[in-house]
Amino acid sequence: MTTIVTTPQVIERRQKGPGWGQVLLAAYVLLFFAFLLLPIAIVVLVSFSSSSFIVFPMPGFSTQWYYRIVEYRPFMQSLLVSVEIALLSALAGTVLGVPAAIWAVRANTNAAQVFTNVMLAPISVPAILLGFSLLYMLSALTLGVSFLSLLITHTVVAIPYISRTVLAVYRGIPADYEEAAAVLGASRAQIFFQITMPLIKPGIFAGALFSVLISLDNLPLSFFFGGASSSSLPVVMLSYMQNQFDPSIAAIATVQMLIAIVALGIVNAIYGVDKLTAA
Repeated sequence: MTTIVTTPQVIERRQKGPGWGQVLLAAYVLLFFAFLLLPIAIVVLVSFSSSSFIVFPMPGFSTQWYYRIVEYRPFMQSLLVSVEIALLSALAGTVLGVPAAIWAVRANTNAAQVFTNVMLAPISVPAILLGFSLLYMLSALTLGVSFLSLLITHTVVAIPYISRTVLAVYRGIPADYEEAAAVLGASRAQIFFQITMPLIKPGIFAGALFSVLISLDNLPLSFFFGGASSSSLPVVMLSYMQNQFDPSIAAIATVQMLIAIVALGIVNAIYGVDKLTAA
């Protein structure tokens, strides 16, 4: 049995309360969160400004700029395009990225390692360079500036995020589970849908959710494929700011943040965000 001896000096320090180290740590944490959240809070506040241009501090409060979002048709049209592209690219990225990640983990060869590096390459290439290259390639395929080209481009970026999380989860799962199911007579389809899929589902959810959030806020890639019917919200916001600088930009940015927060809330209610990284 271990006996803990408490000296008078230790008792005195406890009675005095936290030391300078704890105070400085608490101050650092507060400053860190202020650095992250203060710009977002200012954007939300400015969206309720009564001024005709962006200024802070605000002269008064008004909700007129949220009505401006509805009145200005390109805002609503591009918002629907962004949401549709984000969901479809996440779905396509899942269909393409999950089987590739499973093969790369179980193959365990030099070729599989090279394939993994190539599969993750789109997130390491500058987005402007990637968008410029895809524009030339898709134009050569006669797709050009279109909704399909925008979807393909966002899918290219979604695949690495989804496959990376699936790779991380699947590498931690022993192959014994699948081998045991095969020994017991399970088919390949039964092994995949009844054994593998439930185990890698957290990685799929995490990667798909992250790809949706990245897609909603992706400007460099979307800029190359913005057309009359295929412009995403970030492209329309940039075009709007070149001619006007009123708080409606802050209002639509606030709506965009709310969509991301609602998406996280729905996933948390259905599945649990804390389980997305757990096998």
